[in-house]
Amino acid sequence: MPRTFVDLSIYLENDVQSDPPGLGPHIEYFTHEQSFEQIAPFFPGLNKADLPDGEGWAVEKVSLSTHNGTHLDAPYHFHSTMNKALGEKERSIAIDEVPLEWCFQPGVKLDFRHFADGYVVTAADVEAELARIGHTLAPLEIVVVNTRAGSRLGNPDYVAAGCGMGYEATMYLLERGIRLTGTDAWSWDAPFVHTAKKYGATHDASLIWEGHKAGRDIGYCHIEKLHNLEALPATGFTISCFPHKIRGASAGWTRAVAIFDDRLLAA
Repeated sequence: MPRTFVDLSIYLENDVQSDPPGLGPHIEYFTHEQSFEQIAPFFPGLNKADLPDGEGWAVEKVSLSTHNGTHLDAPYHFHSTMNKALGEKERSIAIDEVPLEWCFQPGVKLDFRHFADGYVVTAADVEAELARIGHTLAPLEIVVVNTRAGSRLGNPDYVAAGCGMGYEATMYLLERGIRLTGTDAWSWDAPFVHTAKKYGATHDASLIWEGHKAGRDIGYCHIEKLHNLEALPATGFTISCFPHKIRGASAGWTRAVAIFDDRLLAA
């Protein structure tokens, strides 16, 4: 069956603004010319010239957080418990416990690029966008949010760019059976620099991470730092975003991909 694949993931790379200062990944590259010292201890008596073309292997050493790069957040990241609104709160699941069926489902894109940086999306905004694209949500669909932040990756303002999903908006999705969402911004919530101003004026701590904290009521996952969402239509694609299996972790890296059936594209 012919298919088209659209890469929705950012690179893990050095010196590109994708996280707050000091929190980005670091990759140390060892080329074929530099790795002989790693190989020699395995083979006593070996000389570098003995290797084909004098080359060893290429390998990289990576230092990073589970929240660097395009990654899937588990309910455990948001709070120690989940599903309070479903009858009885439970221990939040970690990334290695996320149901795999959540991670391969039809996708829906909400286009919120017109909202200002720091705007907190409401349930009414979600409802209006679904009406605009003519879509009714189905359980387990993966809903991704295209914000202005997607166009700012690599720029100094990336972490502060884009709107965020508020508690109301997140619960609107979760109450309709959505269990996995995503954004091209640094965070599912509004950028901290904007929320900090609101907190400074009100001292209302419920404003902090309100979208994430919806997971206390209904457990869910979201993908952060997606890319290329502007290339997607509103519907008609499948998203694959299986996370790396890190025992007991709050998140795992994912190579998120949108998959189109070419027969549907041609119809």
